[in-house]
Amino acid sequence: MAMTAVARETVFALRRQIAKIEGTLPERLEVPVGAPVDADLTLKADLTFVRRGLAVAPQDAFLQTGATRLDGALSGGLPKAALNEIHGTETRDAGAVAGFALSLISLILKQGPRLPVLWVGTSEIFHEAGFPYARGLHSLFGIEPEQLLFSEAPKLVDALWVTEEAARMTALAAVILEIRGNPQRLDLTATRRLHARAQNAGRPVFLLRQAAEPEPTAAPVRLILSPAPATARETIAGPLAGSIGRPAFTVTIGKSRTALPGQFTLEWNPDEHCFEERWPQKGRTEKGRAENSVPVVPASRRGKDPAAAAGAVLAFPAIGSPDAISSTARDQPSPGERAAHLSPRRAG
Repeated sequence: MAMTAVARETVFALRRQIAKIEGTLPERLEVPVGAPVDADLTLKADLTFVRRGLAVAPQDAFLQTGATRLDGALSGGLPKAALNEIHGTETRDAGAVAGFALSLISLILKQGPRLPVLWVGTSEIFHEAGFPYARGLHSLFGIEPEQLLFSEAPKLVDALWVTEEAARMTALAAVILEIRGNPQRLDLTATRRLHARAQNAGRPVFLLRQAAEPEPTAAPVRLILSPAPATARETIAGPLAGSIGRPAFTVTIGKSRTALPGQFTLEWNPDEHCFEERWPQKGRTEKGRAENSVPVVPASRRGKDPAAAAGAVLAFPAIGSPDAISSTARDQPSPGERAAHLSPRRAG
């Protein structure tokens, strides 16, 4: 009986470790009253079992974005103690990826202690995409410049080592690793180490990838980011034509253990430091703010192009009028003259 109890406890420990590696939070089951108990096995009330299917996790284990549909698709939001991937399919999307990551950092600092955040990257990354603007950190995200620390490594292997060491530190609110493309060193084993460090420390690690293709990693969630067209700035009198409103992101769920692929358009509210989902079918955000309905491109050739408003004043007389004919005759050059732009260019 003693050997059976030891073997059962070993199986439970292995199941818990597998759940950590896979990024699932195992369900906690209470021992039912009256259950048969071996004489040599002391069952604990908080014994952890792993069931097939979706696991049940506490609500505070997720970082809620504030967008109801996105949080619902992710079963509560992004996991806090885990490795989360944020992809940009093109290099020009690096600004949107960084802005979305800073928005998540703003939510973390808003909900918990205002600890510093470490941003790790290689020299190639920071030379290509640059650094966040210090003054914009406070005005847009509520992040003080001294709270955001940067580590510029000469090579990717050094950046991975710095990230692994920082991921185990509980003195940091989060760790960001930004890389480019699909390097061989960032394989499944490397991401498993990052994911395990994040779980043990209870802090998120965000993996930002520029111009990368999806590949197998240990991250339970992968979001694909691209910039979305901004709407007009809101005023008391309504949308201000020709202005640029709040930052907007197109978020696509590329990988999730609890959600099917889906796409969402989020706007970042820099005043309240929260996301608001844009509803294209209604032309409004979650709080009822109207979208800009002015077309940004001409209509199709087969359709009707919206005509521009007629002007009140004409710069030249109407074609066919006596004034237009006399003016045209005066502007014609004489037979002996030649237009300046038709004469040969001087070599000197």
